Amino acid sequence: MTFTETALKGAWIIDLQRIDDERGFFARSFCQDEFTARGLKTAVAQCNVSFNLKRGTLRGMHFQLSPKAEAKLVRCTRGAIYDVIIDLRPESATYCQWRAVELTADNRRALYIPEGFAHGFQTLADDSELFYQMFEFFAPECAAGVRWDDPAFGIDWPLPDPIMSEKDRGYAPFLKNGRGVWS
Repeated sequence: MTFTETALKGAWIIDLQRIDDERGFFARSFCQDEFTARGLKTAVAQCNVSFNLKRGTLRGMHFQLSPKAEAKLVRCTRGAIYDVIIDLRPESATYCQWRAVELTADNRRALYIPEGFAHGFQTLADDSELFYQMFEFFAPECAAGVRWDDPAFGIDWPLPDPIMSEKDRGYAPFLKNGRGVWS
C-alpha cells in the first residue's frame, strides 16, 4: 500500500500496490502494522455498505461526537464517488477546511478519515457502492452532521441538484457567532 497524507493532517489516501500477472492482480488493502506505523486506528468495530442507485446522490456531512468520535476507512467498490471530508477539530491548523478525493471501483483508492472530521460524498455514477471499515461503533446519541452547502466550508460539489435525504438537507448551519453549533 502507498499512503499519501492529505493537506488535512491525519487524513490519508491509500493506494494499492498491485502484483499483476496473467490472472489479474493481488494487493493488500489493509495491514495493521502499516496503519499502526502512521498512528492510524486499526481495531475495526464494524463494517458498512452504502449502495446508491442514482448518479448525483449526496450523503453527508456526517460524524460522531465524543466520546464516540469515529475514524473510518472508505473505499468505492462499484461506480464512482466524490468523497469529501471537513476538519472539525478546533485545535487544528486546518479547522473548517475541506478536501475531496475521487474514489472509484477502477482506481481502488481508499480514504482514511480520522476522528473529528465530517464525511460525505456525491455519487458520480449510477449504482455506486461504498465499503466502510469503522473504528468505532455507531452511537445514535452521538450522531451529528453539518450542512452539505454551508458557506462556512464552501464545498465545490461536482453535480447540481443532489438527491438527498431530508435529514441531511436539514442540518443546522455550522457557525453561530463564529463558533461551531456544538462548541
